[in-house]
Amino acid sequence: MDLVLDAADRHLLTPYVYPAGWPEGEPCRQLLSLFVITNLGALTLYLLFGTLSYYFIFDHELKKHPQFLENQVRREISCTLRSLPWISVPTVALFFAEVRGYSKLYDNIEDSPYGWTGVFLSMLSFLFFTDMGIYWIHRGLHHKLFYKRFHKPHHIWKIATPFASHAFHPVDGFMQSLPYHIYPFLFPLHKVTYLGLYIFVNVWTISIHDGDYRVPRLLQHIINGSAHHTDHHLYFDYNYGQYFTLWDKIGGSYKSPTAFEGKGPHDYVRKIREK
Repeated sequence: MDLVLDAADRHLLTPYVYPAGWPEGEPCRQLLSLFVITNLGALTLYLLFGTLSYYFIFDHELKKHPQFLENQVRREISCTLRSLPWISVPTVALFFAEVRGYSKLYDNIEDSPYGWTGVFLSMLSFLFFTDMGIYWIHRGLHHKLFYKRFHKPHHIWKIATPFASHAFHPVDGFMQSLPYHIYPFLFPLHKVTYLGLYIFVNVWTISIHDGDYRVPRLLQHIINGSAHHTDHHLYFDYNYGQYFTLWDKIGGSYKSPTAFEGKGPHDYVRKIREK
């Protein structure tokens, strides 16, 4: 995140926003800047990719499903806008620790002991590590001690749209993002790669709420896509994973998506229309 902070300081904050006597490296200034940047960045990613997905990928026929709520899109966006600032508070604390040099993020490819191979392997490692972490955190949030208070607000959306992707209770949203933030404190990761992965995970989160169930046949039971996550919203105890079905299969929570069996939400809407 220091790359983004440095760019913001150089092109905007130092020349146009902050007093000349406030040093760029001063902790309070960094915290304030990170809070604004984190919120603007998250909001931009959410609204940009959520809107593109909603208008160009999401099948609006799903809005005819009986479990699609009245004014649902507006309510999803409203929930997200209320939650993002609160989610950003602990997130900014972790970004601040990165900026102050406590993580294992590095600037140059030469700093990786394995060069470009190390960068590629770190990307795979990041995906598998975060998939594992999110699986267990997500499954834990379904425990009766936590579900009603923290995770149930996200399960209001039975037939989700892309705008439901970030419509969480703040505690739920931060907890499920925690593996992304923990990774660079445990393992070396190139800074630009980390930024790219940060954008990717936000887009992926939107994509598994977009109602587009098409996946190459060979990957249908490997990749945790929108069809899998839709069944999670509908049937509660299945498909907790983020990218892959590996941990659901290990944990006994895997369910073959009803959309692949001709019994999904699209099929239900089609039957209603035929009647």
